[in-house]
Amino acid sequence: MSAEAANPGAHSRRRGRSRIDLRRLGRAALLGPAGRDRLPDAIGHVADVHRAHHPDADLTLLHRAYLLAESSHRGQFRKSGEPYITHPLAVTLILAELGAETTTLTASLLHDTVEDTEVTLDQVRREFGAEVGYLVDGVTKLEKVDYGAAAEPETFRKMLVATGNDVRVMSIKLADRLHNMRTLGVMRPEKQVRIAKVTQDVLIPLAERLGVQALKTELEDLVFAILEPEEYERTRALIAENADAGADLDTTAERISAVLKDAGITAEVQIRPRHFVSVHRVSTKRGRLRGTDFGRLLILVAEDADCYAVLGELHTCFTPVVSEFKDFIAAPKFNLYQSLHTAVAGPQGAVAEVLIRTHRMHRVAEAGVIALGNPYASAEATGVEHPATGPSDVDGERVDPTRPGWLSRLLQWQQATPDPDAFWTSLRADLAQDREITVFAADGRMLGLPAGATCVDAAYAQYGERAHSCIGARVNGRLAALGTVLKDGDTVHLLRGDDDSRGAGGSLKGAQEAVSGPEPDWLDHARTPAARIAITAWLEAHPDLAQPPAAAPRRAALTPVAADRPTTVSAVVDLPDADAAVRLAGCCTPVPPDAVTGFSVRGGVVTVHREECPAVSRMRSLDRAPVPVRWGDAAGCRVTLVAESFGRPRLLADLTEAIATEGAAIVSATVEPPSQQRVRHTYTLQLPDAAGLPALMRAMRDVAGVYDVSRAQHPAATG
Repeated sequence: MSAEAANPGAHSRRRGRSRIDLRRLGRAALLGPAGRDRLPDAIGHVADVHRAHHPDADLTLLHRAYLLAESSHRGQFRKSGEPYITHPLAVTLILAELGAETTTLTASLLHDTVEDTEVTLDQVRREFGAEVGYLVDGVTKLEKVDYGAAAEPETFRKMLVATGNDVRVMSIKLADRLHNMRTLGVMRPEKQVRIAKVTQDVLIPLAERLGVQALKTELEDLVFAILEPEEYERTRALIAENADAGADLDTTAERISAVLKDAGITAEVQIRPRHFVSVHRVSTKRGRLRGTDFGRLLILVAEDADCYAVLGELHTCFTPVVSEFKDFIAAPKFNLYQSLHTAVAGPQGAVAEVLIRTHRMHRVAEAGVIALGNPYASAEATGVEHPATGPSDVDGERVDPTRPGWLSRLLQWQQATPDPDAFWTSLRADLAQDREITVFAADGRMLGLPAGATCVDAAYAQYGERAHSCIGARVNGRLAALGTVLKDGDTVHLLRGDDDSRGAGGSLKGAQEAVSGPEPDWLDHARTPAARIAITAWLEAHPDLAQPPAAAPRRAALTPVAADRPTTVSAVVDLPDADAAVRLAGCCTPVPPDAVTGFSVRGGVVTVHREECPAVSRMRSLDRAPVPVRWGDAAGCRVTLVAESFGRPRLLADLTEAIATEGAAIVSATVEPPSQQRVRHTYTLQLPDAAGLPALMRAMRDVAGVYDVSRAQHPAATG
C-alpha cells in the first residue's frame, strides 16, 4: 500500500491545514525563477504560511535560499518522478506550518544541497551566514550514514550530537522524514517496512519528547498504514462508518460555548478528531465506541488563569469525571507540554474529553521546540551564543531554553557511552518509556525521571558521577533503600558518603572510606541510561572493588559488655492499697519521664507501656481496662535502642565506646546483616539515671555513619 495514498491526512483533524501540491511545484520548478519583483510561485505558498506566523519576517534570505536550491537541484528527480526541488520545498512548508523561524526555513531549503549537488558548505556559510551553515552541516552529517541495521546505532548517535548543539537540526530531520514517509509508496515493500520500523522505534519517540505532536501523530498514522495494514483498514472503515459521530461533540461544544459566554470568559471551543492510531488505541481499550470517543474538545483562552476559570465552569455546570483530571500547567510534561485535561458527562451519559490551554500553550503542544523559535535570538541580552558563532556561557555549558530536560540527560549519557551498540540499546529502552514522573530534590530542584525510576536513578540525575558515593536516601522524610521506586511528586533527599553536611542525622564523612563506589546490585535498580552507564563504567574501571560482598551471617549476636547490673523497675501502680507486681514492657521499654499506662496480665502482674506503644491501642480495642501507673523514685532504668547506620569499619567499636562514655551498660546487642550498605544495631542498655537517655541518644547519633537512633517499638532480642 502506498503510504501517500493511504495517508490519513484527509481526516478532518487536518481541516484547514493546507497540503503542498507537488505537481504545481514541479511545474513551477521547471519554469525556473520568477521576476525580481516577486517570489517564485513554488516558494510563494511557503512564504505566505511563514508570514502568517511571523508577519515581520524578512523573506530576502528565504528567496535567495530557494534560488540556490532550485538551480542546484535542477535536473534531479525523485523516485516518484517529481523534480527533486519539491522535496526541500515540502519539508520547508511542513516547518513553516509549525511556525519555524526564517533561519530554520532557510536551512531546510538547503538541507540537501551540500550532500547532493556541487554546492559546498563554505559557500552556504559565505552566502547565508554561519548559523545556517551550522544547521545544514548538522543535517548533512545525518544523511551521510545509511539507515541499514548495522549503521543505526552510529546514525542516531550522530543525530543526537547534532541535536544537542541545536534542536533545530532535529526539527529539520523530523520534517524530512515526514515527507519521505508521505511519499514512501514508490519504494519496495521490504524497504517501506524497514524505514517504517526505524521511524516507529526512534523518530516518533524523539518527536514526542521534543513535543512536536503535529509531526508525531502523522508519522504514527503513516507507520500504522505500513506495518499494520489490516488494522489500519479496519480503523479507517470504523471512522468512515461513524462519519456523523461528531454530532454528539458538536452538541457538547455548543453547550460549553454558551456556558463560557454566560460566565464572561472569552474562549474558542474546537473539536479535535482523533487521528487513526488514537482511534485504534481507544477502540482496543474500550471496545465499542460512542460518538464522543472519536474526538476531543479543545478550549483555547488568553491567559493561564482563564484555564482554571474554564475548568471551574465545566465542573460546575457539567458532571466531571474526576479520574480523568490532570493538571499539566502546574506540572508541565518533560517535553514542554502544558494543558488541563478533564472529562465531562453529557445529558445522555456520553463522556467528552476536554483539553484546556492558552493559545501559546497550544502552539507549543503542536510544534514543541519548533514553536519556541530561535533559541539564540536574545544572545546579546542573555549571554547565549550559537555554537557556530561564539563561545558558551561562563560555566562552559551552552544555555538553550528550548532544550527539554529529557534531551539534556540524553546528551549527557550518550557522551559517556563509547560503545555505539550499548548506546543504541540504552536509547531504545529510554524511548520506550511512555511516561515520566517529576520528583523533588532536597533543595527544591525538580528532577524528571521515567516512570519506575528508583532512588539510584534520582542520585545520578542530580549528582552525575558524584552519585557513586551515595549511601542512602530519604523519601518524603522517611529512610528508604536506594532501590525504592519513586512516585510522581515524591521528595528525595539523597545521602552521600562524601557529603560534608550532617545530612539525615549524623556526619557521613566517617563512612566515606568504606563507600568507594556503587555496588553491582545497583544495576538491578537502575532504570535510566545515565545511571546504568555510569555504574557499569565504574564497575569496569574498578574490578577489584566491584566484587560482590561475601554472604553475611543471618544475624550476629554480640556478647554483652556488661549484664550483671540488676534491672530496676521504678514504675508503681497508682491506686490506693495496690500491691501488684510491675513489669516494664519489652516492646517499647518505657523509661522516665515517658507517659505510661499499665494493663493487668496473668498472675496479677501489671505490664507498663509507653502511651504511644501499638500494644496500648490493641489492648483498648479489646476493651481491656488500663491500670493507672506512675514513675517511682528509682533513678536507673533499662531501655532498648535501635541504631540505623551505613556500614563501615570500626562502626561497632565506635558505637559501644559512645555508649560506655555516657555511663550506660550494654545488657545485650544484636547486629543484623547489612542490606544495601545499611546496618541495624539493637542495644538493650542499663542506664544509671533515666535523665541521661536524651544525651545518650545524641552521642550515638554523632557517631560517623549513624543516621538515626530511636526507641524500640518491638520485642527486643536479649542475649
